[in-house]
Amino acid sequence: MPERDSFELINPVTQYERVEPPLQHQSEPGVQAEMTPVPDLGEDTYRGSGRLSGRKALITGGDSGIGAAVAIAFAREGADVVISHLPGEEEDAARVLGAIGAAGRRGRAVVADLSEAAQCRELVAVAAEFLDGLDILVNNAGKQVAVDRVENLSDEQFENTFRVNVFANFWVTKAALAHLQAGASIVNTASLEAYKPSPDRIDYAATKAAVNNLSKGLSLQLASRGIRVNVVAPGPVWTALQVSGGVSDEQMRNFDDENTYQRAGQPAELAPAYVYLASPESGYVSGATLNVNGGMVTP
Repeated sequence: MPERDSFELINPVTQYERVEPPLQHQSEPGVQAEMTPVPDLGEDTYRGSGRLSGRKALITGGDSGIGAAVAIAFAREGADVVISHLPGEEEDAARVLGAIGAAGRRGRAVVADLSEAAQCRELVAVAAEFLDGLDILVNNAGKQVAVDRVENLSDEQFENTFRVNVFANFWVTKAALAHLQAGASIVNTASLEAYKPSPDRIDYAATKAAVNNLSKGLSLQLASRGIRVNVVAPGPVWTALQVSGGVSDEQMRNFDDENTYQRAGQPAELAPAYVYLASPESGYVSGATLNVNGGMVTP
């Protein structure tokens, strides 16, 4: 992506090249550093302007993909950031912490299995202590494993997908509310799948619909406290989810062809949506879902 040094208009359809990934597989949760090509987190392009100066953010799943791009953008906007990740993702997490430090902000990575309620609560406690408070929460960590037939979808996978994608969202948010005050912002990650479920990702799609609905209910409940809750719903984005079982081999070969732009999105393209929803300039926005999906029409 070119540097934005002028007012030259950029065609969004061709802003990034097609990924055209070679067929590749990793075990869950996947390491971004080992992907081909490596996703663009915006390290070379995102420029902050102080929109989150002095803010204190916790981002789950912030070691790679969308969460990592958001962490880098938040730091460049002036926020201190805590990210969570699973064991085995230390290399990716270190890269993100390096970018946070280079932006002159404080960062910390916490290993946590968010399918466990106790670890969700401990994550929030550690983050709030490190940051001396908390005023932005991004629930982003997710599990996605494609299964072609419902008969082959195990009870264990179905339950764990809900625990990671929905229960953890609830557990982390509930714990964070002890620290969030008026003016705080919660941004949850749903998906295009909430509206247009893929037949081999029915558990994942169901969780994202639940996240979308949960967020809207919370936005109504928390409005009286001055806490906003919004959602970002990405479309096809090139992340470690895709190479760790999130899509079939056929879908990976055709990953660029799913949306209107005929190219997969990059994590760097999602980060500005989270910055906007976390910043005071979106103060009149709550209970909204911001769809960032390469032109795919959604409700």
